[in-house]
Amino acid sequence: MRKSAIALTVLALSQPAAASPPRDRAAILETIGRMESAWNRGDFRGYMAGFKSPDVVFVSGGKFQQGWQGTLDHYVRDYGGSEERRGHLHFYNMKVDLLAPDAAMLVGQYRLVRGARVTEGVNTRLFRKVHGKWLITMNHVSAYDVTSPTAPEAH
Repeated sequence: MRKSAIALTVLALSQPAAASPPRDRAAILETIGRMESAWNRGDFRGYMAGFKSPDVVFVSGGKFQQGWQGTLDHYVRDYGGSEERRGHLHFYNMKVDLLAPDAAMLVGQYRLVRGARVTEGVNTRLFRKVHGKWLITMNHVSAYDVTSPTAPEAH
């Protein structure tokens, strides 16, 4: 009996600490919230803090970006310079599925209003817990332009 208790203790101590699904989901959603805020104040580096550097896989418009730096360069080139060019970003309808203690998938929608141009789309994001921090390691975006800037606001 004593040997089995010792064996169970050793087995329990050798297992990784159990994940806290509510806490992990909240941490992932907080990361997305910080990214949205950073974008809306024109802080592309702050936005990119949610992505694993340097080797995030980022797919948008049917093309791969070149890792973390290539993605940052894309944002600065295509959205930088002015508030109207950058627009106002809002993420919504986010669903987080914890796949393992260190892996999660987020599927959510976004709306980007840039003057008269309104874009909506879907993000599929694989998060990994790296050194205790949830980071996006793979991001896939599909988007479409909404024909009218007066379309109902997404919530």
